[in-house]
Amino acid sequence: MPKLKVSNIYKIFNDGKSNVTALEDVSFEIEKGEFVVIVGPSGCGKTTLLNIVGGLDTASSGTVEVDGRQVTKPGGDRGMVFQSYSLFPWLSVLKNVEFGMKMRHIPKEQRLETARKYIGLVGLGEFENAMPDTLSGGMKQRVAIARTLANSPEVLLMDEPFGALDAQTRIVMQELLADVARTTESTVLFITHDIDEAILLGSRIIVMSNRPGKILDIIPVELSISRNRSALTNEEFLAIKRRIMDLLWKETL
Repeated sequence: MPKLKVSNIYKIFNDGKSNVTALEDVSFEIEKGEFVVIVGPSGCGKTTLLNIVGGLDTASSGTVEVDGRQVTKPGGDRGMVFQSYSLFPWLSVLKNVEFGMKMRHIPKEQRLETARKYIGLVGLGEFENAMPDTLSGGMKQRVAIARTLANSPEVLLMDEPFGALDAQTRIVMQELLADVARTTESTVLFITHDIDEAILLGSRIIVMSNRPGKILDIIPVELSISRNRSALTNEEFLAIKRRIMDLLWKETL
């Protein structure tokens, strides 16, 4: 049984004058521990799809299942990381990461142990008492990732989490996330506009069409080299990039 199963998703909005189809017959499956990335043109419904998987929006038709259980609302089996860091500015790094566990009435000692584990995993062990306004953008996003992972979600949903970061910080965060995902064996569904980022992170890449968003192709990423910044000029990497760019270019014609 797949960890995540998306079946025949349609999403239709009404703009007050007519119906607009945002997503059309979207189906895919993700196995436990896979890191799947969605790329596609702006406005193709990527974020709408992620919100449906997260239970923040409802499909017009079709189903989403996690471990065979149908998704009808937000739940602890899915954790979301957005482009905006959404940290509580009045709480320290440690207390931000603890927050979800506190709401679930996890005992204090267990909360502290788990929070410190994930703060260390994202490289912020020396900053657990720092306040968010003293952190850089990249550090804030590390806290957001640690906070989400500390709640032990079955599936991690990420909506362009590095989109607001500068190029150098973004590369560092990509490498960090790849390491964290491997270490925690997380199942990840990740949205990005950045094709390089998609190839560096993904085990498979879902390429979507212009609106209405449909799946054009699902491309496996099989690289014989390490996934880091040096891979960007590798021929295997570039071949996958050309394949994705060709698909997206045809959508602009």
